[in-house]
Amino acid sequence: MKRVYVNEEWCLACHLCEYNCAFANSGHSDMVLALKGKKLYPRIHVEGDEKISYAVSCRHCLDPLCVKSCIAGALSRKEGIIEVDQNKCVGCLTCVLVCPYGALAPNEDGIMQKCELCLKNSAGEPACVAGCPNKAIVYEEREVI
Repeated sequence: MKRVYVNEEWCLACHLCEYNCAFANSGHSDMVLALKGKKLYPRIHVEGDEKISYAVSCRHCLDPLCVKSCIAGALSRKEGIIEVDQNKCVGCLTCVLVCPYGALAPNEDGIMQKCELCLKNSAGEPACVAGCPNKAIVYEEREVI
């Protein structure tokens, strides 16, 4: 299965992946209308310091702790992708606590959101990958260990 991977040696910490992600998941067709003057709620986050930076997003684990721990049954694994049913999420943050990668975060309403590989809002590759100017984020198949 294809997944998003980060080549941290190429990450510039420009945060364009966050902007592209927030826009792709906004439901708007104009980036300025979707993001200008608003707090961003991307499903990918840039972490790091002046020496190394990297983007953090869902790894779509084979045995996901977030799905196992969700008290509301809002998280599920379908065809290898961990999805959030936002109608079921109660905002308890248990998934945030158990995710070893820090890949989940609440949206503006306190409901969990995470990377779902842009499968519901775009064709082709995820928005963070398409918008990365340095190709530090890639969408590809790799052997899962």
